[in-house]
Amino acid sequence: MTPTLSALAERVSLISVSSTVKVAAEAGRLKREGVDVTDFSAGEPDFPTPDNIKKAAIQALADNFTKYTPVDGTIDLKKAICERHASDFGTSYAPNECVATVGGKHIIFNLMQVLINPGDEVIIPVPYWVTYKDVVNFAYGKCVFVDTDEANGFDITAEMIEKHITPKTKAVLINSPSNPSGAVLSDDEFRRIYEVTSKHGIWLITDECYCHFLYGEAKPFSIASVKGAKDTVIVAGSLSKTYAMTGWRIGFGLGPKHVMDGVIKLQSHMTSNPTSIAQRGAIEALRGPQESVQGMLAEYRRRREFIIPRLRGIPGVSCQNPMGAFYAYPNVRAAMTKLGISSSLEFSERLLKEAHVATVPGEAFGTEDHVRISYAASMKDLERGMDRLDNFIQQKK
Repeated sequence: MTPTLSALAERVSLISVSSTVKVAAEAGRLKREGVDVTDFSAGEPDFPTPDNIKKAAIQALADNFTKYTPVDGTIDLKKAICERHASDFGTSYAPNECVATVGGKHIIFNLMQVLINPGDEVIIPVPYWVTYKDVVNFAYGKCVFVDTDEANGFDITAEMIEKHITPKTKAVLINSPSNPSGAVLSDDEFRRIYEVTSKHGIWLITDECYCHFLYGEAKPFSIASVKGAKDTVIVAGSLSKTYAMTGWRIGFGLGPKHVMDGVIKLQSHMTSNPTSIAQRGAIEALRGPQESVQGMLAEYRRRREFIIPRLRGIPGVSCQNPMGAFYAYPNVRAAMTKLGISSSLEFSERLLKEAHVATVPGEAFGTEDHVRISYAASMKDLERGMDRLDNFIQQKK
């Protein structure tokens, strides 16, 4: 092969393989080899998709609903998305302000491609979901990272964000509840962030993937519900976590019509429509019974109440209390120092190799002292995994 043919496009070098996918692949390889792996790397519910949703998809097949749909999803699906968001948060989006996508990751990728020009800056709190950095880089934008306050539960404030705004700032990307930290912005602080972004005339993109999984007194909240916010706020949403539909690949965007029109134009040349059958299932998820969401939340709460004290009881480990999502993000710096480990990547690799526990290293999320542990796993696996982690750090046989 000639050098010209072997060379890949420059933009591919700007991105890396998702660390969560990489860890899951290695854990899967070990499992296939017969290794008993406790896998805390997966960012997905361990619950089955509710039966009513599955039945809707089966009925779609029976109805031969297997053809192309509009690029941005059927009108029924877009109405259902707008209705559910209005019911949950008090917003008022119309179907022409909505696009259905192939998962939540897809809408965020689309938005970066549609909004970001080379050199534009996107402000992202740290720790961040792994994909944010790469999709901004792929658009030839510049990530501006803002360290959060770990001592206060990885808090981010409007004041912290405003210090990083420059004439090149195009957007602020907020994920609350956060993957990986589980941090949740207070409604008041979110409003203050919106006031800052609207004052400076920049986009506020709110990733609401985990919006229904909150602990304590907090209630689900969308900054898009604030009066006037629709002009400069864009919602990135997903059915994957809320309804245990990760493999169905249904996400959505809500925002100004001209932005959604740009997303549709891009999507028409990329994926076209989300799978027709999955769209029918999504409509049932959004319009059907919602009890499964609360059932999953109750189980996540029970697991959280087990895993956080357990982590805090391991020498060399500290852990903030996650207020949302289903992740723990323990600080293992003291344990790493004790074990002579220099990076979170090395820690995760050794933990998997020696103790057969799969975690995601913190450097994937922009920090060096942490690992991400998903407690979307059975109590049996959580108990076994914590024992293995404890034994690994204390070097017990």
